[in-house]
Amino acid sequence: MKVNRLSHAVRQGSVRVASRVAMVVVNTARRSADVVYHLAILGLSAGIALSLPVTAGFLARNLLYYWSRIEDEKIFLILVEIAVAVMLVLLLSSVGRSWRDRRFAKMARRAGMLSAASGGEFFARRRIRRLKERQGFGRDLMLIGSTGARTFVDPKGDLYSVLHSCREAKIMLLDPESEGARARAKAIVHPDVTEEVFREQIKKSIAFLKALKEVQKTIRLKLYADPPFLKLAILGDYISMQYYHAGMDVQMMPEYLFKHDQNPASLYTPLYQYFLARWNDPDISEYDFETDELVFRDPAGNEVKRGPFSRSGAGQANASRA
Repeated sequence: MKVNRLSHAVRQGSVRVASRVAMVVVNTARRSADVVYHLAILGLSAGIALSLPVTAGFLARNLLYYWSRIEDEKIFLILVEIAVAVMLVLLLSSVGRSWRDRRFAKMARRAGMLSAASGGEFFARRRIRRLKERQGFGRDLMLIGSTGARTFVDPKGDLYSVLHSCREAKIMLLDPESEGARARAKAIVHPDVTEEVFREQIKKSIAFLKALKEVQKTIRLKLYADPPFLKLAILGDYISMQYYHAGMDVQMMPEYLFKHDQNPASLYTPLYQYFLARWNDPDISEYDFETDELVFRDPAGNEVKRGPFSRSGAGQANASRA
């Protein structure tokens, strides 16, 4: 027992040291990028300033000459007027669009939104995934999902590496024997998505988490019975959110990224409170990795009843609680 505690303490210390080293490296890279950016701006402005006398001399020598040749060309003047009108229209449209984009960006910042990526935006999704990997290193992970198969069981999933490097994980998945799991499986119109496949994916996710639990990872799992509503992944000061639309795969839905700040209008706080409310719901059972049982607790966190990991057991436990 002492050896296990000592190894756990050593592992936690190494995670903290590695996290600090990674933060130092990231901050150094950011400062270097800022220096290079300012040097580039300084060089560009110096080049423009040095070229102004040459440009002004060229225009002074040639402007009157070229104007004397084209001042009587009516067709050319008409073409110039049309070109100037088109440029003005494009310029005014660009200014209006820029103003509207700035207004929407201001509203997004007020709501705490940092990024939004649709299902087909590969680079935006990859940028969000890398952010999750950086923020999840040595921190706590809180997740609400449906099956977890493509989220953290698949090596290409967004949270696969995060689960291996995080400090503690609180995960909520669908109960594979619940009505919510069957309703979600039926709602997705795809020949490869059936109730049996859905149930098997959840059981594989549980087995995956159980294997991580055996290597001294601090993982807690709860299983809810109602149909999924929001997919949330909380990593430190960042929250990733997707919506489970009826009849559509969640991977095709946009993914929104929110950042925590001191702004009371930010959506980070209500989303965080939503997860805590779901996690502390006494009607949602916790899976015991050691006994393969469902544990029901009261609002204070005290154990009330245990039931087998099956539909009948869960139903009896819910009935006894009622």
